[in-house]
Amino acid sequence: MWKMISHPLVLSILSGCGIQNPIGTTGDLPKLEPKSSYRLGFAQIETNIAWRIAQTESMKEEATRRGHQLICTYADGSEAKQISDVDSLIAQKVDAIFIPPRSEKPLARAVLKAKAAGIPVILLDRGVDTSIAKAGRDYVTFIGSDFVEEGRMAGQWLLEATDGKAEIIQLEGTVGSTPASDRRRGFEEAIAGHEGMQIIASQSADFARDKARKVMETLLQAHPNVTAVYAHGDDMAIGAIAALESAGRQPGTEVLVVGVDGSRVALELVVAGKLGATIECNPRFGPKAFDVLEDYANGESIPAKIINPDRIFDASNAAEGLKTAF
Repeated sequence: MWKMISHPLVLSILSGCGIQNPIGTTGDLPKLEPKSSYRLGFAQIETNIAWRIAQTESMKEEATRRGHQLICTYADGSEAKQISDVDSLIAQKVDAIFIPPRSEKPLARAVLKAKAAGIPVILLDRGVDTSIAKAGRDYVTFIGSDFVEEGRMAGQWLLEATDGKAEIIQLEGTVGSTPASDRRRGFEEAIAGHEGMQIIASQSADFARDKARKVMETLLQAHPNVTAVYAHGDDMAIGAIAALESAGRQPGTEVLVVGVDGSRVALELVVAGKLGATIECNPRFGPKAFDVLEDYANGESIPAKIINPDRIFDASNAAEGLKTAF
């Protein structure tokens, strides 16, 4: 892998030897000419998670509304497939690519490939390793939530709901993904210093409902004293609730559960009293994503990060939230 080279003398020597600047380390972002219609790529991660389905539909609907062609690819949870999908979109010479990276390092290199091909990239929901690819230099921007703050909100809610005493199982998202690492950090920061809040087990369930159910079943056998579950995504929270019920435990009373996403099913479970709370992470990226794309084409300054506002849904407002839930 190329290391960053920025010293002018070194670059001059390399250039004199016929060696060009390493991909993604120097130079401006690829340009995007203003047009009434674009041919765009969207390298989606999964098709079997409610949040991702809602995100894809939002992107498709907005592309159609604005008269753009959106070529969607689906990696089915595979990092290698997503990288291959980006390669395919580059080969098809799309005008720009939207990517929600499955993991930070490998997809950072995919971003550099797109840049080398003259195709601007906008990251949605997940970031990449900034030691490899940087906003404003290698990709246009990141649009998404403050995942650390989401974790803090979940931790603070659980802290208050349990009066500072809980034996917690943490179900983590995809290993190496920005939401998983940041939501864990925010949650653990929120409960730090509270001796009664103990994480007794923490394991990845890859943001998947069925995997979370299986992981939770195993963890329940090893940790029957659990009194709370923090899931990095609502699908995992739903899987955990299913496992608890199968084991004869009462979610919502005997074991408090908090998730992240704000999905319709999750809000219904909050209303039913089985899920304590869920932190919103709205998947409807379409309008914002295409606004940013068109602003970039028109030469406007784009910030390195565009953060979506999030709310917390609990028993006090979940029923109201159902009116607009995905």
